Amino acid sequence: MYRTVERLTVTAPMPGLEPSDITVEVTPDGRLILQGNVRADLKDAKEVLLDEWRVGGYRRELALPNAVDGPLANVTYGNGVVVVALPLTGQTRAARLILETIGQARGERVGNSGHPVAPRTSEEHRAAKAAEQAAHGGSVRDHG
Repeated sequence: MYRTVERLTVTAPMPGLEPSDITVEVTPDGRLILQGNVRADLKDAKEVLLDEWRVGGYRRELALPNAVDGPLANVTYGNGVVVVALPLTGQTRAARLILETIGQARGERVGNSGHPVAPRTSEEHRAAKAAEQAAHGGSVRDHG
């Protein structure tokens, strides 16, 4: 967990999950809950001879050191790592955040983008990026 002037960011390894298996929740009392359901697709269909993957759920609960705006959080998942960027605010606003699948084992939930913090849905974020790319001849890259 680390903090800048505008955001509190939490990064956690959650390997072996799909974006639809991950839930991020900001509670009214200022806690962050990361949950994941590890799938065991072949466990019942095959005789398992060696298994180095843990089967079951993942849950981590952290007390946040600052008030954050849950509905405006950005959440990304890729390469087995979930990153939650929470805008700092005067009073915590609770939210349950579900990732949208954007590729194989990749997901995102866009609540704001860049500086300053501004509310945006995933659809508004993509439309803004498309308009920005069109204005610059398709050469603009999304830096999150």
